[in-house]
Amino acid sequence: MAETQLGRLLAASILRQAGVTTAAHLAAINLGLKTIPVDRRRHRDRETRLLAIAHGLLAAAEIGLKEHDRLKLARTMMDRKLDGRRTSSKLPELVELVMAKPLVSSKMVVTTLGVTPQAARRIVGELGLREMTGRGRFRAWGII
Repeated sequence: MAETQLGRLLAASILRQAGVTTAAHLAAINLGLKTIPVDRRRHRDRETRLLAIAHGLLAAAEIGLKEHDRLKLARTMMDRKLDGRRTSSKLPELVELVMAKPLVSSKMVVTTLGVTPQAARRIVGELGLREMTGRGRFRAWGII
């Protein structure tokens, strides 16, 4: 990650921690602004800079809507796997966990759902989450 990108995300995190802003919208705006060429964002002409910022905000909105649609589709696909399950199944709780935190570790699943590590791996497999780390230990799964 480039230092400028890290700086923007760090600044957004500091503002959130200080209570200046409460939502994660700054990271979304950062994504949108990254789609605009640097020379337009830092242009000497004020109007060019303002247009670049406006286009960045529009890009952020489009990215957010695409992400919303992707998560909604993932939720629909996971809900289909819940049909015919026992009422005591932990799978619905795992779906809620994954929707709240799109990247989950085995420890998170064990702690949140109150299951054994082996059961956590089994229900993650049943749900069809994608393994993200490529490792055998300390793995994480996601809907990304």
